[in-house]
Amino acid sequence: MKKTQRQQALQSAVQSAGRARVAELSISLGVSEMTVRRDLEELEAAGLILRVHGGAISTISRSFEPGFTARSQQQVEAKRQIGRAAASLVRDGETLIIDAGTTTLHVAEQLPADICIRVMALSLRVADILADLPNVTLMLPGGVVRSQERSLVGGMTTATFDQLTFDTLILTSGGIDVTEGVTEYEFDDSETKRAALRNARRRILVADSTKLGAVSFVKVCPIDAIDILVTDAGASPSRVAALREAGLEVIVAPSDNNDRQPTAVKGVLD
Repeated sequence: MKKTQRQQALQSAVQSAGRARVAELSISLGVSEMTVRRDLEELEAAGLILRVHGGAISTISRSFEPGFTARSQQQVEAKRQIGRAAASLVRDGETLIIDAGTTTLHVAEQLPADICIRVMALSLRVADILADLPNVTLMLPGGVVRSQERSLVGGMTTATFDQLTFDTLILTSGGIDVTEGVTEYEFDDSETKRAALRNARRRILVADSTKLGAVSFVKVCPIDAIDILVTDAGASPSRVAALREAGLEVIVAPSDNNDRQPTAVKGVLD
């Protein structure tokens, strides 16, 4: 691995996890700890990370969420793969909540055109995708629409869930970590997610590989509140293993050049 590639991998690892230790980075990249320390020194000089005792931390604020347009252009192929795998878990006849986010747009796009479901969409963008499907009963909660995001939040949104129960929730997040659980950037978004979690029998989290090990500002729920995580083939094997050891079922969506189907799971109606 060239130095530039190695430093990009180091920067990505630190930013994704928020904090990383030299020993862990050394093992994951297959280089000496001395090499990692030198690279971290150069990354710190460039203002890309901040060194601390035993490792480094990210300079990106946990409370800052990149804009929707920027996020929609990141990890596009990975999100498409996740969307396909997650959509395959949805059955005819289910009642479904689809969270707001760039990954859930791909889930909505991958649902079969003739699928017969009832959906509560927490995003106007998701709703627009589903609105013309002939066998989808589309519902929107009340609430406030977040500018640019076009997600629905607020007391009216959360109150809607108290009147209904759903088979499945397809959830997004700012990060998922074995210790910190599922986290998000904004309080309003987190409140909406918690209300949806309380009223769904099966909880599926869709998160690309950059979210694994990442920790955002607001805690949404512990890891054991999630039934299934769907991520992409770029996920770190060690992070996937840690999540599975914690009791979470993890489906790694195959890439387009891999004809294997995602791991089968028991459905909510079994």
